Amino acid sequence: MGQQIVIEPVTRVEGHARITLQLDERGTVTSAQFHVTQFRGFEKFCEGRPFYEMPSLVERICGICPISHSLASAKACDEILGVRIPEPAKKLRRLLNCGEFIQSHALSFFHLSSPDLLLGMDSDPAKRNFLGVLEADRNFALDGIRLRKIGQEIIQGFAGKRIHPSWVVPGGVNQPLTAESRDAMLAMLPEAYDIARRTLQRFKARLEDYREEIRTFANFPSMFMGLVNKEGDLEHVDGVLRFIDAKGRLVADQVNPADYQQYIGEAAEPFSYLKSPYYKPAGYPDGMYRVGPAARLNVCNGCGTSAANQEWAEFIRLERGPVMSSFYNHYARLIEILYSIETMEELLNDPDILSKHVRALAQPNHYEGIGVVEAPRGTLFHHYQVDDHGLITWANMIVATGNNNLAMNRGILQVAQRFINGDKIPEGALNRVEAVIRAFDPCLSCSTHAVGRMPLRIRLIGPDGSVLDEVR
Repeated sequence: MGQQIVIEPVTRVEGHARITLQLDERGTVTSAQFHVTQFRGFEKFCEGRPFYEMPSLVERICGICPISHSLASAKACDEILGVRIPEPAKKLRRLLNCGEFIQSHALSFFHLSSPDLLLGMDSDPAKRNFLGVLEADRNFALDGIRLRKIGQEIIQGFAGKRIHPSWVVPGGVNQPLTAESRDAMLAMLPEAYDIARRTLQRFKARLEDYREEIRTFANFPSMFMGLVNKEGDLEHVDGVLRFIDAKGRLVADQVNPADYQQYIGEAAEPFSYLKSPYYKPAGYPDGMYRVGPAARLNVCNGCGTSAANQEWAEFIRLERGPVMSSFYNHYARLIEILYSIETMEELLNDPDILSKHVRALAQPNHYEGIGVVEAPRGTLFHHYQVDDHGLITWANMIVATGNNNLAMNRGILQVAQRFINGDKIPEGALNRVEAVIRAFDPCLSCSTHAVGRMPLRIRLIGPDGSVLDEVR
């Protein structure tokens, strides 16, 4: 008889999940499943709400990446209004998004993954956390705290609040930027730049220490998807979709995000509430693709800012074709922090950035709108339909974590088969199974909107840990 290993909960990720590994009688891993066990249903309870509430409403999906949801939602609402938002508002939205990328990537790299990277995958689990990082390298930990704080203060400088600010609205943003806020943010950027550069240099110098993880953390051929601008460079807010294959060849390029349904299908599996999107022309599950930091650097022609471009050039030389190992998401996050800092410096020095013309006003002119942006974790889709009164009749959200679902499931199988074999299973091996998920930095609260097919199970647990009752 075989053995089943259940890792529950998966630690140092946003949300709730478990991993099930099935071993045969020889101790070889034969299958692996990533179960997203929480259900939220945002797509359903948005129905009946006025469309203009959506950018603020969907921010409540997540406390880590609320800005991404508000931006994708506002872009969908812009289409419902049928307006062209003012150029200063476009720039302000991009700046706000830069603040979110800085704080979210800093959280992922320093707080969630650095315990593995700095202390080691096999280190004492009692100390393998951010407090252990603080004890081992105080300056490194303080850099992480400071960089995330800068990202949050940037969001607050634009929108008045660090979390759920309700500043992005249909047609633009609801208040212009003041000169005082601009100057305060410009003053923070040199420190953020220094932290990003020294962390990048330190991480690159230690890449050889992670050879086994690089080789096994979701390191397999797949397609990649991301937004690019019209020149093919990295784009986070206003871009078109690009798909490449495992050899780096263009599969589809300059795809209007409004046409996403021609390219992306959504499947549901019985073991998870998380949907499994796929590249529709290739079918399910062969149409597996990846999104996120490394995917974005794979699909683009460059970053478009000087320091990030230089780092991107080093990144793409890691392999002959696209960079396959999802371990390199950690590397790509640091490059994107650098890109966000440089983009902010450029836009904050734009004389148009203090314009008072930041919102286009209109009544609903269309019954449907689609908004797509790059969230820190990958490509995010919001798709709405409204009635004659502007009330939401239907909503669909494809979140970055869902886009990566097929790859995450295959990734845990790959790493489990490499590190687990036989009767004795070291704790470090199980940590690596979790760490491959952390490399994707999933936001599970963001991603479980639509009803899947996983049976609901509620357990009543006694003080001694025993199951007193169970309802299915």
